[in-house]
Amino acid sequence: ILGVILVGLIGWADEPEPPNPFGKRAKTREDARPGYVELSDGAVVPGSLFLTREARLRIYDAMLQRHRDVPLQAIRKIECSVEKEWLEKEWRFKEGANDEKVYTGRSYPSREYLHTITLTDGRTIKGPLVAIVYVQADTDQEAQRFLLHKRDKGELDQPLKALLYVRKIELGDEALAD
Repeated sequence: ILGVILVGLIGWADEPEPPNPFGKRAKTREDARPGYVELSDGAVVPGSLFLTREARLRIYDAMLQRHRDVPLQAIRKIECSVEKEWLEKEWRFKEGANDEKVYTGRSYPSREYLHTITLTDGRTIKGPLVAIVYVQADTDQEAQRFLLHKRDKGELDQPLKALLYVRKIELGDEALAD
């Protein structure tokens, strides 16, 4: 009986420690890729880029007429172009139960975007894209969040230039070195 107990104890020493769900999180994500995000005002945010866990970029491929889910590991570059931009007028209803609308004299900027994803093998996918991309500059800092979407609108009385968007995302070690 003592031999069986000793073998059981020795066998436990070889097993790895079970993960603690309440323990400290890792400082860096294992699925993060080096790169940078360039904004429309010229600001560049370098660091480790990642998506929400188990998420993929969903883009509507106009050539195939369907949505495609692309993992971040398969992407080299994402470029955004402005398809259309305008100042949208603010309207409100004249009275509570009346269908008549009146112009308030105020407006807000609106934009529609088109994204081009370049894959690591050189192929491109072009279409509207909706995603959240996180950039963590240092392991000590909290990750910054950037939205990629088809349409955006700004605050009231804001000029078009003040409405920032992600112009380009480059991934890979050489992109981070630049």
